[in-house]
Amino acid sequence: MGNIVVVDYGMGNLRSVAKALTHVAPEQEILVSSDAATIRAADRVVLPGQSAMPDCMRGLIESGLVDAVRDTVSNRPFLGICLGLQMLFDDSEEGPTRCLGLVPGRVMRFRDERMVGPAGERLKVPHMGWSPVHQVRSHPLWHGIEDGARFYFAHSFHPVPAEPSLTIGTVDYGAPFTCAIARANIFATQFHPEKSQRAGLKLLANFAAWDGRA
Repeated sequence: MGNIVVVDYGMGNLRSVAKALTHVAPEQEILVSSDAATIRAADRVVLPGQSAMPDCMRGLIESGLVDAVRDTVSNRPFLGICLGLQMLFDDSEEGPTRCLGLVPGRVMRFRDERMVGPAGERLKVPHMGWSPVHQVRSHPLWHGIEDGARFYFAHSFHPVPAEPSLTIGTVDYGAPFTCAIARANIFATQFHPEKSQRAGLKLLANFAAWDGRA
């Protein structure tokens, strides 16, 4: 049994994430919560995020959940999704905004000069739609997902980790960039697994069974 708590700080695609988790882990209790005690008591925690970084960080701070998120990131299986990945870094060019500083690095906007496709075509920002993800190394959350599986993206900013060892997945959009990170009990993705059909549901199922060890 056990439970998975989706952090509700007023931002993010909470219901879609919770619905997808309920589908892949029917034996677990899936909660969407803005209560710090409930989040701290969770067996696994998911931090989603949508909209703009200044709004997400403001929502997290005003909800009073920053410390609860910090606590769970430190000691149990944790999944960040989209801005839930970006918020883990030191800061973001969007705003600019100071983030949680839980992993070293920053979040940068796609550079116009790099937005050129393989045939010389101009690539649009935001990066929106399906793209193949390259798995940099093995991880329990990649289990049963083939390298190059396509996931759904919707973003104009991307993480640039200060430590290359954090990167566990990359995608090419004008140039390769980090789209998934992992360290100890943390796994976080720029793409939306809850919108990524079979591959995304498999990743969420893997998270629901993960003990937080690589």
